[in-house]
Amino acid sequence: MLIGSAPVASVGGGVTRHIPSDKPFTFWQQDLKYRTGQGPCFRDITEDVREVVRDSGLWWGQVTIFSNHTTAAIRLQEHEPLLIEDLCAMLERLAPPEADYRHNDFSVRTVNMHPDESPNGHSHCQHLMLSTSETVPLVNGALQLGEWQSIFLIELDHPRDRRVTVNILGIPGG
Repeated sequence: MLIGSAPVASVGGGVTRHIPSDKPFTFWQQDLKYRTGQGPCFRDITEDVREVVRDSGLWWGQVTIFSNHTTAAIRLQEHEPLLIEDLCAMLERLAPPEADYRHNDFSVRTVNMHPDESPNGHSHCQHLMLSTSETVPLVNGALQLGEWQSIFLIELDHPRDRRVTVNILGIPGG
């Protein structure tokens, strides 16, 4: 697939980038693995994602960071310790672990059960307010994050092994 050389309009005074290329789009995928702490727990994975981008050799495109779990989220947020404390407290207020959740009633619940099932209805409710993935533009081989933006894996349940998939669709540089 070739990118044409048609002009691109700037909307709202933003910077317009049009990269004509005779190189085809390609795809790169890599899984990152983590052992998390007790939720809610924010883990900055920005540098790991940057390393995946460097390994890919892709320069222009989109990077999607995806959590393979329903109780661990991916979000862009400022990496500031007091803010992280505020965000954890907010999540716990919105869906407190000690509240009553039908999902936790193993005497009536019969779906999606494991032998070591944990009472984690609060984690699922918190996840609903967050996101499973984020997509970040890739320009000149660099993630286009804002000045204060970092990529976080957010554990909402108990400590465990987690997998994050990084997908990149783009064109190589050079």
